[in-house]
Amino acid sequence: MTNEIPDAAPAPSSEPVTEKLALAWTHTARFLTTASQLHHLPATELPEIAFVGRSNAGKSTAINTLAQQKRLAFASKTPGRTQHINLFELGPKDAADALFADLPGYGYAAVNKSAKLRWQKVMADYLAVRRSLSGVVLMVDSRLGLTDLDRQLLEFVAARVATGEIKLLVLLTKSDKLNRKEADASLRATTEFLASMTTEHSEVAVTLFSALKKSGVGDVAQALHEWTHGAEQLAARAAAAQAAQAAEVHPPAESADSAD
Repeated sequence: MTNEIPDAAPAPSSEPVTEKLALAWTHTARFLTTASQLHHLPATELPEIAFVGRSNAGKSTAINTLAQQKRLAFASKTPGRTQHINLFELGPKDAADALFADLPGYGYAAVNKSAKLRWQKVMADYLAVRRSLSGVVLMVDSRLGLTDLDRQLLEFVAARVATGEIKLLVLLTKSDKLNRKEADASLRATTEFLASMTTEHSEVAVTLFSALKKSGVGDVAQALHEWTHGAEQLAARAAAAQAAQAAEVHPPAESADSAD
């Protein structure tokens, strides 16, 4: 089960979707576009969930497992060499209702310094200003716990997490490689660190995850579905649609001194 961090804001009161329906939804994920720069990403009103993590934390495997697809997210033969943001649509093909964003893995030593710095800037900007970003899923190798690079990434999103603008879920991957005592210790240490990021407005959680054993997969699918289909998201989408419709029906009036 997902471990919510104390003092996190309560989830919307709407009835949660079943695990089966949530997994059916994640299974609809399909490639949309790829971009090497932030300004190349399409503007969208759909809620966007970003997947981030170290190059060897099992990010691509976790995405593929959630989507129940073998090659949706590609893992480079040389970790850290994939340097694009890949977007995937979810929901009906003629009416997508959410996006997954697969961000480049970070921290692999074989990547040259200039590439690391460039991608650190792109990712920091994405996490800080991407308007459609609704949630971040951080993949952390459960055997290592939060590294310095993971903590740096959390700093990029801390302000938006604190206000509740974006939600945060940490997946402790490869948990099948730990015994019960080790798994509990990893979960406890991560929970204690994330507690410092929580406020009365935030939604922060951590869970053990194993793509091999499929443990945690259903819980994560349900959480992500709630992020994108919860009461707050539905209200925001309705407001955006009403605003767009009003703009079409009532176009801005020309100023009195405009030329004919």
